[in-house]
Amino acid sequence: MTISHEAIYRYIYVLPRGELKKMLIKALRQEHKYRRVQKRGQAEGNRGKIANMLSIEERPAEVADRTVPGHWEGDLILGKYKRSALGTLVERTTRYTILVPIRDQKDAFSVREAYTEAFKAVPEQLKKTMTYDQGKEMSQHEQLTIDTGIQVFFAHPGSPWERGTNENTNGLIRQYFPKGTDFTQVSEGEIKEVQRQLNNRPRKVLNYSKPDEVFFELVALKD
Repeated sequence: MTISHEAIYRYIYVLPRGELKKMLIKALRQEHKYRRVQKRGQAEGNRGKIANMLSIEERPAEVADRTVPGHWEGDLILGKYKRSALGTLVERTTRYTILVPIRDQKDAFSVREAYTEAFKAVPEQLKKTMTYDQGKEMSQHEQLTIDTGIQVFFAHPGSPWERGTNENTNGLIRQYFPKGTDFTQVSEGEIKEVQRQLNNRPRKVLNYSKPDEVFFELVALKD
């Protein structure tokens, strides 16, 4: 017999209130109390328009099939009262993750500088593109491209599945930093330890290899 993940979710969420339902929801990756329906095509609030955006539809074809490494997805995880944040950068082919301390400096200039610094540790041959949502923190994307050589493309509003690798990784990160975390109180050492654990975690999608093994093997091959 086989059963889909959607059937499992449906079963859990139709259970009456009780200890069994609480226990099963606790075992879910993101522990949502209610089943959330994806709202396709809706705008992500009143974020406004970022100048000179390149749409995800303009990305090179090699990005979609993951055959060529060096293509990234990025996002901010917001902290308590949305006053602090953590930057998350994920390489699509290897699932290698870089966590970027943002804390309460969420303006476009600070985010660009933080991402530029983070990408300095990445070999040039693995810096090709990044897909991001239309958050205003990426309004200096053109300068980011100049600074890093990474071309930024933007997903459609309200379409997190277009950055599915990043969204799934954010779910893992929330196991370490749940909603309500104040990132101004989290040290850089704690953040980098979570990054190390994520990259040292075997992944089924990588045939149970670890992201850092696959990533650094690619680096060695290209060198």
